[in-house]
Amino acid sequence: MSAGRIGLFGGTFNPIHLGHLRAAEEVREALDLRRVLFIPSHTPPHKDGDQNDPIASAEQRLEWVELAIAAQNFFSVDRSEIDREGRSYLVDTLHAIRNRETGRRRMVFILGEDAYAEMGDWRDPAGIFGLTDLAVMTRPPGQLASLADRMPPVARDLYTLSDDGQSAVHREAGTRIDLVPISALDISSSKVREACRAGRSIRFLVPETIREPIEVSERYGQKPLDNA
Repeated sequence: MSAGRIGLFGGTFNPIHLGHLRAAEEVREALDLRRVLFIPSHTPPHKDGDQNDPIASAEQRLEWVELAIAAQNFFSVDRSEIDREGRSYLVDTLHAIRNRETGRRRMVFILGEDAYAEMGDWRDPAGIFGLTDLAVMTRPPGQLASLADRMPPVARDLYTLSDDGQSAVHREAGTRIDLVPISALDISSSKVREACRAGRSIRFLVPETIREPIEVSERYGQKPLDNA
């Protein structure tokens, strides 16, 4: 396994929460990553907010990510997708980061098993598989036993799977996929937004550094009574 790899953790982060941070930390430790870059999307390709469940502005989501990880030595923010504007496609981001990294440092894109299974529908999936390693997160109770169980059809002829199904190596590019079990934390961005809409506190769902900024912004709903 390549030393000094960097993790890429992309997403809408609408908003970022403690589940994101814990998942990134567990993957970083499991794969001995040099650091993890959080990459907020400008406009996610497969998500469109509405007035009842809005997507916060790109700059607002970026600011919350920056505040959430400010004290973490191994985490940093990447503005590639925010600055590029428009729909955020991973293959474009990978090219941008690869071109600027000193010595073409090896990249590991971190994603959940649902997103992994849907990669065949992404822009240029074959290009993505050749550009980056993948860390596929899986968690209880329905923990994925083998990468083969949810491998997108477009990838099946590209990789050689390990006997235990926990890893796979690209036959031409040499990139790899690793299955990484993580803790089951029942926290999601949708739960944070739902609490905001109901006027409930989001304390202990998000880092304390962003709790008040999110609540006071009223981007997702009214402030809770204890902050009124």
